Amino acid sequence: MHPFIEAEKRNGHNVKHACELLQVSRAAFYARRTGKPGPRAVRDAELTEKITEVHERSRGTYGAPRVHAVLHRQDEEYGRRRIARLMRNAGLQGRHRRRRQLTTIPDPRAASRPDLVVRDFAECRWHR
Repeated sequence: MHPFIEAEKRNGHNVKHACELLQVSRAAFYARRTGKPGPRAVRDAELTEKITEVHERSRGTYGAPRVHAVLHRQDEEYGRRRIARLMRNAGLQGRHRRRRQLTTIPDPRAASRPDLVVRDFAECRWHR
């Protein structure tokens, strides 16, 4: 998108019109031209370093909620979702418990057991 606007600018066309056509703000176009990351990107990079440090100290076991709790105890005020997003972008993941192993597998060919009590739940008052 921005290379198109840049080409239009080089050809002497109006940047404002090109930005309106592509529904991009001129401020975003000029900010991207400078190539410097914005203040939020800088803070995100710093926070990613802190997150990586906490994650490594936990030997890779902590996920976003625990990393958030550790940073909160260190008086770092960041949201859990932001930490989760940065962890996802950095490829960091917590470990989860293994699934419970299923020990009994029913045989689908087995005959169903007969109803020796002859239950009829249609007439029960409490089973409506």
